[in-house]
Parts: sequence; C-alpha cells; structure tokens
Amino acid sequence: MPSDKALDDILLGPADRTSPCAACDVRDVSICAVLDPDELKRLEKIVTRLAVQPRETIFCEAAPAEYLFNVTGGAVKVYKLLADGRRQITGFFFPGDFLGLAHLNKYAYTAEAIEEVRLCRFSRRKLEKMLEQYPKLEKHLLQTASNELASAQDQMLLLGRKTARERIATFLLALSERAKRHGRSGERVNLPMSRGDIGDYLGLTMETVSRTFTRFKNDGKVELTGARHVTLQDRQALCRLAGLVEDEPVSAVAGSL
Repeated sequence: MPSDKALDDILLGPADRTSPCAACDVRDVSICAVLDPDELKRLEKIVTRLAVQPRETIFCEAAPAEYLFNVTGGAVKVYKLLADGRRQITGFFFPGDFLGLAHLNKYAYTAEAIEEVRLCRFSRRKLEKMLEQYPKLEKHLLQTASNELASAQDQMLLLGRKTARERIATFLLALSERAKRHGRSGERVNLPMSRGDIGDYLGLTMETVSRTFTRFKNDGKVELTGARHVTLQDRQALCRLAGLVEDEPVSAVAGSL
C-alpha cells in the first residue's frame, strides 16, 4: 500500500506540495528574493493572501499604516486628493512591487486596484521583527524606499518641465524598461490603467492623452492594440522625444516602476 506521502503526491501532485512563497511567480523580483528557503518559510507564517477586485480600495490616505503589501498579480494605482476634491495619481504598482511604506505610521496615499489584484499582506509589527533578524531584508526595503524617492523627484521634473508628448513618451519608455527587467519583451507595453488615469498621473487631460497616443500612432512611433496594449515601433524617436539616450534607465514613471 502506498505511503501517506506517496498518496499525497498522487492526489495533489508534487508541485502542489511546494510552499506558495517558493512557487510565487514574482519571487525573484520582490522583497522575498533576498531570503533563502528556510527564511522564506518564516515569512510565510506572517503572510495573509488577498484578492482585491477592480476599483476596490486597498487602504486610504492618512489611515493607520498597520499593514504592508507585496503585489503578486494585477495593477494598483496610488493617489492623493487635493482640498478641492481633485485627484493626483502619484504612481502605479505592478507584480513584484512593495506597497504601503508610510511616514509617521500613516499611509501617505490611497491605493486602489485597477484590475483584479493579488496581494501578500504583512502585519507591520511582525514584519519589523523579521527586519531586526534579517538585515538583508531591511536593506532591500531601504533600497525600495530609495527608489520611490528617486521616482518622486523625477516625477516633479516630468510634471514641471516636459510637454505632453515628452511626458507620454517617458511614461511608455519607463513601462517598457520595467517589462524588460522582469524578463519580458520591452516592445509591447501593457496599459491596464485608463487614459484618464494616465492623465491624472502625468498632469494632462484625458483628451490630451488620447490625442497624443493617436498622433504617436499616425507618426509611426507606436501601434495601438485596443485600449490596453501599445507596441513601441520607433523606440529611438520616443527616446529623442523624452530627452533620453536609447536604453538609458527611466525611473520617472511609477512608485516602484
């Protein structure tokens, strides 16, 4: 008669017995990448996995920052509301990104799911204990915070000095660069966010964003495949427009983009 383990392998399959963290598709590009298998098992004990539906709020600006999140699927937009009710999107987060770093224990922005989002949620208190035990994890989070600061500084330049065409070219190139860092082709860019979201991020109207995409298409710079995909057909032209040398790193797009 087969052993219990053999029966499990028959019923579940070996892959199903693998820990969720070890089998995660974005482990190599997330904060978990610095942990070895034994350390990863400790991290699993403080993780809660969540699924958030489109347009649902993950957390609100100024709320107590009790949790931190790792995005494992989908896309998230983060924004701040001005006193008159206007919204400024400050970044987009994608699989592998870490979400919820806070100042003075309060969230600095509101996070909302653009599409269905999968998250690993960590209690801040429990994660802080792990950071004390694993300095390499703390160092990785510090680097994440530094990247967010660099993106914020570049965003100021993007909004303050660049034209609409320059802003959108920079935006597309940064998304392309991120795709390449994650092992995908940088020629085809996914745009889960709406044209209105892009406008709120770049400080443009939705109409200006749509007109600029159409102009890029007519000029042969991009090919539009529906509303959610863009193929970069003339990267050199986009780089010139954005004021970049081809293949120069672009950090001015999203919170952790």
